[in-house]
Amino acid sequence: MRRTQVDAEYATLLAKTLPAVIRSEKENNHYTALLEELDRKGSKLSAAEQRLAELLTLLIEDFEERHYALKPATPIAALEELMASNELHQKDLLDVFGTPSIVSEVLSGKRKLTTEHIRKLSRRFHVSPEVFFWINPRIRSNPAATGLIANWSYPVRT
Repeated sequence: MRRTQVDAEYATLLAKTLPAVIRSEKENNHYTALLEELDRKGSKLSAAEQRLAELLTLLIEDFEERHYALKPATPIAALEELMASNELHQKDLLDVFGTPSIVSEVLSGKRKLTTEHIRKLSRRFHVSPEVFFWINPRIRSNPAATGLIANWSYPVRT
């Protein structure tokens, strides 16, 4: 199909569906249903329908990121979730922390995770060490905006 034909078909689809920034759950459901309808066609989608599916996907993703975004978990919340999903108790982490009292203090927030704890937990649960670092989301997204950190730099060993 020629470019002008695709453009004409796409313009017709746009006029029919009137896609716009999604502002409500009702609109999200509507656009999701349209996308599912296109998806059922599978490989039989025309080029114009593929373009519309891409646009609807972007609009839906944008809405869902704004309304359903997960808040970053604290290191302790992440550890508690990993323990629960692996059906572990405090005593099961003695190999990581050394003593029951350290396990208890870390989980209660009285003691911070050390670099060694993070290394061992990361290996034990097969997750990135980043899971156990807590950086305030405001700082993570724009460190200079908070005034708390003017310039991030990391020591480099030469």
